[in-house]
Amino acid sequence: MKPSKSVEDAAPRLGRGLAALLSGAETLAAATRARGQHKIPIEFLRPNPRNPRRNFGEESLDELAASIKEKGIIQPLLARPLAGIADAYEIIAGERRWRAAQRAGLHEVPIVSFEADDRQALELAIIENVQRADLDPLEEAAGYERLGDEFLYTQADLAKVIGKSRSHVSNSLRLLKLPEGAKSLLREGKISAGHARVLLISSEPDAFAEKIVAQNLSVRDTEKLLEGASESSSAKGQGPRKRGAGEKDADTRAMEKKLMEQLGMNVTIRHREGEAGDVVVRYKTLDQLEFLCRRLQGD
Repeated sequence: MKPSKSVEDAAPRLGRGLAALLSGAETLAAATRARGQHKIPIEFLRPNPRNPRRNFGEESLDELAASIKEKGIIQPLLARPLAGIADAYEIIAGERRWRAAQRAGLHEVPIVSFEADDRQALELAIIENVQRADLDPLEEAAGYERLGDEFLYTQADLAKVIGKSRSHVSNSLRLLKLPEGAKSLLREGKISAGHARVLLISSEPDAFAEKIVAQNLSVRDTEKLLEGASESSSAKGQGPRKRGAGEKDADTRAMEKKLMEQLGMNVTIRHREGEAGDVVVRYKTLDQLEFLCRRLQGD
């Protein structure tokens, strides 16, 4: 299903709004004059319950509060008036500035008032945070998931509206499948989104996430670690190898071993008559299959 108003219609309009609101200072000045930038009491503003950002960081807020005391708020907050409530606005973008302004002791903050429905408000909040790289990978993924769940966006729709590739959206959403231990380390920045995507092909992501942190492993090191664990598990499952007339030659076994190390999956090579044969790669999860496809495509 699609949203009642097509993304194709929404995206260009949204893009023009974002160009006015989020690009250079000259464009921003023109936009704020057109939409009426003004200052309002800080208590008139309310946080957006749909804001994809959940982690603001105490130290980061203190640093921003110190900057606001010195220079003031350079870029106004984007807010929408709440229907039926006098002197009440919901923040669309800029909740971090609003929180820091309170710490800095400000009584008023500059805003740009913008009429937006729930869908547009969520789109704008996600786009502004993504463009500023303010969201951690799980917050970004949760925002995409909410747009999909509440407004029936497909991954292709999300990619068009957010301005990211479809594979980026897909890979972001996959991170939500991680168990809580790995999610916590990702949220804290102790492992990267690249590490997390590799962990998705593991049967024990929490345990391997702890090893990444303890051993300060790179993404490539993590891939090798998982490949070695998969090979070890495969060897145990096979038991002692019988010798006989049908035994594979050393070159074939070496080739199987090399492929298993590269893919982290069980690989079997079977020769037929002449020069023909089969290569069988066994995957345990759909994430492993997707990982295999990406490797074959050179991604």
